[in-house]
Amino acid sequence: MNIIKKNILSLLVLSSVLFSCDTFLDEVPDDRTQIDNAEKIGELITKAYPEAGYSPFIEPRTDNAGDKGASGSENRYNTEMFFWRDVDDTDVDFPVNYWNETYEAIAQSNHALQAIEELGGGSDLNHLKGEALLTRAYAHFMLVNMWSKTYNPATAGSDLGIPYVDEPENVVIKEYKRGTVKEVYDKIEADLLAGLPLITNEYDVPKFHFNTKAANAFASRFYTYKGEWQKVIDYSTKVLDSDPANVLRDWGGFYQSLTYSENLTRYTSTDEPANLLLVSGNSLFGRFYASARYQLTSDVRNDLFTSNSNPIPSRNWAYRVFGNDLVLNLPKHDEYFRVTNATANIGFAFVTYVLFSTDEVLLNRAEAYAMLNQNDNALADINSFLSVKTRNYDATTDVLVLDDITTFYAVDSGVYTPFYGISADQLPWIHCVTEFRKREFYNEGLRWFDIRRFNLEVTHEDFVGNKMVLEKEDNRKQLQLPPDAISFGLQPNAR
Repeated sequence: MNIIKKNILSLLVLSSVLFSCDTFLDEVPDDRTQIDNAEKIGELITKAYPEAGYSPFIEPRTDNAGDKGASGSENRYNTEMFFWRDVDDTDVDFPVNYWNETYEAIAQSNHALQAIEELGGGSDLNHLKGEALLTRAYAHFMLVNMWSKTYNPATAGSDLGIPYVDEPENVVIKEYKRGTVKEVYDKIEADLLAGLPLITNEYDVPKFHFNTKAANAFASRFYTYKGEWQKVIDYSTKVLDSDPANVLRDWGGFYQSLTYSENLTRYTSTDEPANLLLVSGNSLFGRFYASARYQLTSDVRNDLFTSNSNPIPSRNWAYRVFGNDLVLNLPKHDEYFRVTNATANIGFAFVTYVLFSTDEVLLNRAEAYAMLNQNDNALADINSFLSVKTRNYDATTDVLVLDDITTFYAVDSGVYTPFYGISADQLPWIHCVTEFRKREFYNEGLRWFDIRRFNLEVTHEDFVGNKMVLEKEDNRKQLQLPPDAISFGLQPNAR
């Protein structure tokens, strides 16, 4: 069965050599073949979240990564991604593995939705239907934003998307097509809007499910990428308190007193107010995120986390960077080793990842306010953010005013070039929010999506001074489809 399952995973959605109903149901979490009640459907949906991380292969592609030199630890996924190369490895922490795990999660969502339909629906199943729709939408959203061009309404109707799978696979051979980015986004939006009203918080551990705040956070991100700013504000406000600083990650206060191990544990804890949705995925990133060669160097640290980049005069960022030059890191990725054979000490390494947080939502809203020229509201969110991200913050002296933003975050008009226009007055605000996001989500991958949607240029320099440039509209910003996908007829991305 393991060999069969491995083959299925590598071809899922691509080759169409997919499970029959019976063989698929042999693999559900509770090992039973009849999904005939709410409890079993709920167990099925627990597998509808991709059990893999994207940070390991996405972050090295960004401008948050530097070269530590030959003394740094070489990891293939880290090295290949730093140089923006195409890879076909199927091991954990590689793009192909994330593709496979994400389509497997989609299959779980679809079988849950089918089971709900076969049971006649009903109000007692609505929360499960909502979660299944949200997981299906989220999985496709992540895939299209890695393997396709960024959303642009002027070209989305012709840009190649990814296969949107919205029904269980019940034939031995089934053909799939990539469709267009517009078609994928339309289907994501349909699932999102259908699922949102059905979402509840009735879970034993809500933060490992699409609870109400996590669902609205997803909507906030989705409409940020589409540039529908009032919707971003509306959905973000449903997540945040009237005083949003109360629910942000308190780097300037609570985290300052923690040891390295406590910091590592707290970052992905369900007790952390900032965490909205968590997932545990098979990953070795917890072992290599600090030591990998193409990660946080002294130069990158100085650019990101020292006082020269904080807009408050004489104040430093509160982010806690640990380690020496070869292992500089912010402790975020804690490994849990799941033992399968205690005698042989054999098992699988898992890392918990934060998929959505209040910090992202607040910055989405600040960006939306700025794009609607509601600068006072944007400034209020920016000050809330700074109040818990700045060391020794003093609310009586450290509150920024409008001129502080336009002065400190002045930037050339050619840097940010999304599909929508950004006026000269809006540009400093967008630069400010994007710079905040770059630091807050260091080593979590979100910087890559800003690089894509703003068409930012990235320059990497190796240890001996050779520079490599990822151009603003470089085709390498779209990951190459897995070889199996291409061999079964899906058109590869241009190179």
